[in-house]
Formats: sequence, C-alpha cells, structure tokens
Amino acid sequence: MNQPALKSKLSITEAAPGEIGAEVFGMDVTALTHGSPEWDMLRQLIYRNKLVVIREQFGLTEQEYVDFTRKLGRPQVYFQFHYHHPDFPEIFVSNNVNEDGKKLGVAGTGRYWHTDCAFEKKPLSFTSIYPLIFPQSARETSYIDMHRVYLELPDDLRRYVDGAMAVHEGQMRYKVQASDIDRSLRELLDRVNEEVPPVTHPAVIEHPVTGEKILYISSGFTTKLVGLSYEENQRVMQALFDFVERPEHIHTHYWEEGDLIVWDNRPLIHKASAVKPGEASRSYRIGIYDDLPFYMGLEK
Repeated sequence: MNQPALKSKLSITEAAPGEIGAEVFGMDVTALTHGSPEWDMLRQLIYRNKLVVIREQFGLTEQEYVDFTRKLGRPQVYFQFHYHHPDFPEIFVSNNVNEDGKKLGVAGTGRYWHTDCAFEKKPLSFTSIYPLIFPQSARETSYIDMHRVYLELPDDLRRYVDGAMAVHEGQMRYKVQASDIDRSLRELLDRVNEEVPPVTHPAVIEHPVTGEKILYISSGFTTKLVGLSYEENQRVMQALFDFVERPEHIHTHYWEEGDLIVWDNRPLIHKASAVKPGEASRSYRIGIYDDLPFYMGLEK
C-alpha cells in the first residue's frame, strides 16, 4: 500500500508579507507524487515564499533525495564532474571529509553572494540542499530577496539597471581538479571559458509565475553592465553590490538536523557560511529545472 504523501499532522508556516521562508512540518517527501495536490502545494509554496524549509527529513538515502527532486522538476547534472556523487551524478557534493581515504566532492563551495548557474544561458530554477554533517561553528546559509532589493533601489541606481543587460562569468570561481595538474592558468581559464563562456541576462528580470520584477545581479558572478565604460562599471557595480548586501536585506537560515531546503533561484541570491579549519562538513545539493522559462522572454 502506498504511504500518504503527507503525515497526519501537517503544519505550514508561511513568510510574513515582505519576508521570505516557509516552514513545513509533517511532510513525507518520499511519498510525494508528481501532479498531486501536495506536489502543487509545495511548488506554489516555493514560488510564493521563495524559500521552503521542510523539517524532520531524517535519514534520507541518496536515491530518495534524487527521487524527491525529480518530483519537483528535472534534476541538473552539474557540468563539472568532480563535484558529483560517485553513484548519483545529480548530487553536487560540498564536503571536506574523505570517504574511505578518497576525496569526495569539493570543499568550501559558495562562500560568496550568487545565484546558482547565473553564468549559463539557462540558469537553474530551484536549488535544494540536504546537509549530512554539520560543523560546530557554521550552521547557516544567508539569502537576499532581490525583488525586495529592486523595489527599494534608489533612483540613481535604478536608472542604470532598468532595461540594461548584465554580464555574468563563472571563470574566477572555478575550483581546480586533479586533471588540472601541469596546466597553466591561461589554459585553465581558456577551458572554463569554452565550457561556460560569459553570458548576458537582463539586469532586471520578470518572474514567470509571480510576475515580480527582480534585480538579477550578484557580486559573485556579475562583472559588468553592457554599454558602460570600464570606469563607470567599476563605480556603478560597487554601488549596486553595496546596496544589495546591506545587513537589513539579509535573511539567515540556521540549519537543524533533518532540514531539507528548496529555494527559487530567480529572486534569491545566497551565500554559504565559512567552516573553521578542522571542522567536518558535508552537504548534498541538487539543482532543479522547473521547466518554465527562467524569466519572461527567455525560452524554456
């Protein structure tokens, strides 16, 4: 007999107006079925709240985690294989603990403000994270709602982004791997630029579901606005990033055992916390395409 997708005591707390982050208790993600009312409810929670924390998901296997993300959309296989779980390529492993003496995944990922895969022609719709080993000193991920930031932009900055195109590049965040030994920095940069050349997206995008306008830039990946001189770009981009990253814009999620989190990459930029030397940390990440245009005007 199939288990119900929801446990008997489902509890949902949605974000207050102008805030982000819904919290869900009592959901059995292993029993969720694609196209069910519960599935639609979860998707709408993500779009409406931008960030959803599903509590008490203890002991999910890798297969169960992958299966859950397949119900939400189409899991991404990240373009660089050294991030992959050896048995489940959909799982991006952020990890500083060796497995049977062998390196697993990549340590120290995402410690800067960014939205996942902004440097690709078709960026990632959702990101999901499932931590397995928690460090003692750093158990948080921080987020900024770029719809709210856009609404609050002062006029002198808004005039630069409305109708503008922004350039996003991933090369400076590339993490070297074993096959890079004996390659020059020039060779490495050339290879990264072949795999993910710089792309442009509107500096202000429109969400395909909510219709919200979103400032789509980040200090992690956005390098310039098209049409500005080098000097003006340096000044304007720094002013934009300074405004975006103000403390009052930051929402911090403090991880608890059993948390499974999903967020919408369109309106949110995020930043992982740094782990102190000697502390163990491991988390699984799966990117999910929801098979909608990333923003209005972009093909699926």
